[in-house]
Amino acid sequence: MEIKKDILWRVYLCFLGIVVLSLCVIGKAFYIQQFQGSYWKSLSDSLHLEYRALDADRGTIYSEDGSMLSTSIPFFDIHIDFLADGLREKEGRRFKENIDSLSKGLADIFKDMSAAAYKKQLENGYNKKERYFLLKKKVSFEQYQALRQLPLVNQGRNKSGFIAEDIEKRLTPFGLLANRTIGLSRAYINNNKQVITQNVGLEKTYDSLLKGVSGKRLVRRISGGAFVPVEGSEIEPENGKDIVTTLDVNIQDITQTALMRMMVSNEALEGCAVVMEVATGKIKAIANLGRMPDGSYFEIDNYALKTSEPGSVIKLVTLLAVLEDKYVTASDMIDISDGAWVLNRRTIRDAEKSPRSLLTIKESFEHSSNVAMAKLAYNYYSKNPAQFIKHYEALQLTSRTGIDLKEEFKPLVKTPSRKDWHLQTLPSMGFGYEVMLSPLQLLMVYNAVANDGKLMKPYLVNQVEKDGNVLHQFGPQTLNENICSEETLRQLKDCLNAVCTEGTAKLVFKDAVYYAAGKTGTTKVNDGKFKYGDGVYQSSFAGYFPVKNPKYSCIVVIKNKPHAARYFGGAVAAPVFREIADKLYAESADEQQLFIAKAAADSNHYRWSGYSSEIKNVLEAMNVQYKDSATTGKWGVVTNSEYAPVIKDLSTSKQTIPDVTGMGLKDALHLLENRSLKVTVKGKGKVVSQSLEAGLSINTGQTIALELN
Repeated sequence: MEIKKDILWRVYLCFLGIVVLSLCVIGKAFYIQQFQGSYWKSLSDSLHLEYRALDADRGTIYSEDGSMLSTSIPFFDIHIDFLADGLREKEGRRFKENIDSLSKGLADIFKDMSAAAYKKQLENGYNKKERYFLLKKKVSFEQYQALRQLPLVNQGRNKSGFIAEDIEKRLTPFGLLANRTIGLSRAYINNNKQVITQNVGLEKTYDSLLKGVSGKRLVRRISGGAFVPVEGSEIEPENGKDIVTTLDVNIQDITQTALMRMMVSNEALEGCAVVMEVATGKIKAIANLGRMPDGSYFEIDNYALKTSEPGSVIKLVTLLAVLEDKYVTASDMIDISDGAWVLNRRTIRDAEKSPRSLLTIKESFEHSSNVAMAKLAYNYYSKNPAQFIKHYEALQLTSRTGIDLKEEFKPLVKTPSRKDWHLQTLPSMGFGYEVMLSPLQLLMVYNAVANDGKLMKPYLVNQVEKDGNVLHQFGPQTLNENICSEETLRQLKDCLNAVCTEGTAKLVFKDAVYYAAGKTGTTKVNDGKFKYGDGVYQSSFAGYFPVKNPKYSCIVVIKNKPHAARYFGGAVAAPVFREIADKLYAESADEQQLFIAKAAADSNHYRWSGYSSEIKNVLEAMNVQYKDSATTGKWGVVTNSEYAPVIKDLSTSKQTIPDVTGMGLKDALHLLENRSLKVTVKGKGKVVSQSLEAGLSINTGQTIALELN
């Protein structure tokens, strides 16, 4: 009996426990449903919804004359949600009624498949009920505008299921021109699936301004792991700011063409040419070319910012030092010992034989005597080399220039405190070895001489803009008001002039219609890849023009192939300088009228051109009544007739010059560059005149100049 009671007690206890547990589960479920339901529902949604970054439109980089050097062009990925309510209602009636005309329209726009193939593709996606069907990738803006007008698509996203995701592609309209200086903006996905952006040049320096502030877009996860944007959930990004540079497209083209011609003819390894405005320090052109494995040339690196042993172009600094410290004058005599001088068992030699052993300082400079400059540096500064180094410091050669590019190399100017300072260091520095400087630094010094002793900081950016409003402006910056006395400056100018009239560059400038001043340089290369004995020479020429009231200074530096037939600075670099100077001098001496017509100041007349549908959208948004005479053309022009706007078709034949007056710059560039025309631009705003008359036959590579108001 006791055993039975014991068993029953245990059964009752277990039953009671089960009842209590059940009540707890039911109570917890009730609590979750009534009091925590919204929390768990939002948590569930968060597993299917997430925010994705919405990139801002990157700002545009302009030249000083308003030409676009780097800009972002929109492209679109087109998807279709075949489960959209509008496509499925009434058993897919809307889809079935429009699929034939839609397929034909897609075939006409993209021209990659037949209408039948498009129809089959669309039907397959519809039957499979795909939520994020990819129709087309990287659709251009013009194609996207045409796509929006097609049957079904023009009924909107909810009824058509069409989803357009805009993406951005960075373009440099002028191709190779200043490509490395303008820079690149490239994005890639690393191993952790993170988007990494790599920039160089101005794109890197001003990245924080150009890229703007990203927005957000809510996306929903669907079957297959794809994410669909949730319409109306975007947080708009703040677009990037624009950068206006000091570069001049015309000068850049002249500089790059001249450099390319010499690089190709001499099969050179790498080279650069920089043009600076004397009075301000503005960089008007900076060309960099490197030889590719296939023998072509490309802007591989910014060689103008890389340091190397400068060779004879540094002799200007040596000459400045001894003249300013009043150890010698340019008319004093110096014995160059038949072009060879032995110092501590090392023989310093001149590259070319001088006319006499006894020369004036000026003559030794114009004939580029290594012996003379080594002797001057050693004889006057060996007991106090710090005094010699002070001249480098005064010329800002011991630090970076501070130009608007982060890739600039740091110079190396040895001092007596360094362990590698030795007896030969000072004389070697005198004629261009054992010191590492960039072409841009050397150009600063020559520019200062041309600028009556005022040392200017080189710069590449004029201003930062937002929607046409100037946010920040940059101007000329003086680094040293006087690099030397007026008497020293006069002697330096005389010596630089003599190089081009009597010295190593005499043959290059013998028939020039203007006077130029400068210095040639020829250096054995020792850069790690090549040693002094490998027969690789660097040719250089730095100077300014015209001698009277100089407008531009310029430096050309070219590294030649091993054992090149031509390698002297006067034979390789100076001719490039001459070609640049000739063309720039001719343009400034005889300003030619580029434009066939000037904008008339007539407030009663107006003309705008562009994409027809966009013109109509603007007029309708402004509630302006207009006459629509456009028929099938994608491009249109609106003018006034009887005090009312009239839209007409704009002829855009591929074989003739289109009329782009009245267009914005992006539309004009799109039309002209698609016809293989080279475009130069003056001003800002809309196009008011063009140099080639509309209707003329197109010659590939022709240049057309546009004037904007």
